[in-house]
Amino acid sequence: MKGKKRERILRILLIRPNGTLSQYRIAKEADCSQPWVHSFLRKLELKKLVKGTKVINVEGLFSYWIEINPRPSFREYHVQNPLEVLSTTNLNYALTTYYAETFTQNYLFPSRVDIYVQEHELQAWHELLTATGLVGKGNFRLLIDDSHVFYSIKKIRGYTIVSMPQLIVDLLREKGVAVEAAHMLMEREYHDVIMRVRIRDWHFNY
Repeated sequence: MKGKKRERILRILLIRPNGTLSQYRIAKEADCSQPWVHSFLRKLELKKLVKGTKVINVEGLFSYWIEINPRPSFREYHVQNPLEVLSTTNLNYALTTYYAETFTQNYLFPSRVDIYVQEHELQAWHELLTATGLVGKGNFRLLIDDSHVFYSIKKIRGYTIVSMPQLIVDLLREKGVAVEAAHMLMEREYHDVIMRVRIRDWHFNY
């Protein structure tokens, strides 16, 4: 659970990176104690990733996130018309990686549907997907992780998409060309923060 608490705090910080959130508010939204939040933020400060609750090194914070959780567990399926499955089901999900990137930026070819599902609905998803598809390596993945992954989800084109920080970290985990897409999203979403770091480093080096 310790690792999940850290991820929750990172997710919250990267959704609101401008430092306007109090430690109390972060603790409440991460469902952990304020002393624990204070201790973890202090650790991030020592790594020069944040100052208080303000993010000062976006790329470093994402790298740290991947370090503490390289990849969630998953089950694979091969399903015909995977988007139709999502558009007709009443089960909860949050779309990430390739299709989520296509809906938000349209850089990657959407080769696979990856969705986070709630653990108590995993069997229902399995039954739904096997009714029209096959189990095994294919074009559809069910990702199982902490329920906080559903924090700050949004609707795009009628589909439920993970938060932008969650999408970026999931693309970074995919490696390859997905990393390019992740960095493009970082530049778009955190342009001012990234530019401040680059200007600071430029002055330091010269």
